Amino acid sequence: MLNPQERVVMISGANRGIGLAIARCLYDKGYSLSLGARDMSTLDPVVRSLEDDRVLTHRYDAQDADNNAAWIDATVERFGRIDALVNNAGRADHLNIEDDDEALLDELLEVNTKAPMRMIRLALPHLRRSGAGRIINVISLSGKRVANDGTGYAISKFAMMAVNHAARRAAWKEGVRSTALCPSYVATDMTDGVEDVARDDMIQPEDLAELAAVAIALPNNATVAEILVNCRFEPLL
Repeated sequence: MLNPQERVVMISGANRGIGLAIARCLYDKGYSLSLGARDMSTLDPVVRSLEDDRVLTHRYDAQDADNNAAWIDATVERFGRIDALVNNAGRADHLNIEDDDEALLDELLEVNTKAPMRMIRLALPHLRRSGAGRIINVISLSGKRVANDGTGYAISKFAMMAVNHAARRAAWKEGVRSTALCPSYVATDMTDGVEDVARDDMIQPEDLAELAAVAIALPNNATVAEILVNCRFEPLL
């Protein structure tokens, strides 16, 4: 297993839900963190009890390429390295196949696919230098099958699965490993409106965080391409 005390992890959408759970989990294990969120004020409660020398916060805007590059640069300036990138930030707007709203589809693709792909591209030179760089793409089981009318969301997540596997190939020889973390319903604010699965029966974000931590800590010769996590039985998953 890799030594957390020597590693720096970037996490987008670290202010709530799965991203926050991953941030807390990795911090407790000894990692240094660079945490990104669109609303910086929401990160204040997160970092209040953490050691300043191990945590950097930075605004992350998925639709602003200059902002993404600035976050990478700020992380390297502060810590001198990047060892792992967790692409967690995303949106889940409902868009059916019969809905005539291509602007919303473009936004879903921008936030859920293009932005994390951009972050991977920007981080790869630093992940290569790490020798054991890790990428965790928080995707969804909606990137593996279509189970409801959320067509636009599924399209963006299927596309992100392609990005994940492209990232696995991109710098394999330099020790970079990419893992897709694909949960079904998770007990976060994103699933507040879900009625067909009870809240207590949903996946807990803290459990997903432990899986992400394992994927980050595994050595180069024990990589996991996809982690599918369900809270209910599905024949194909």
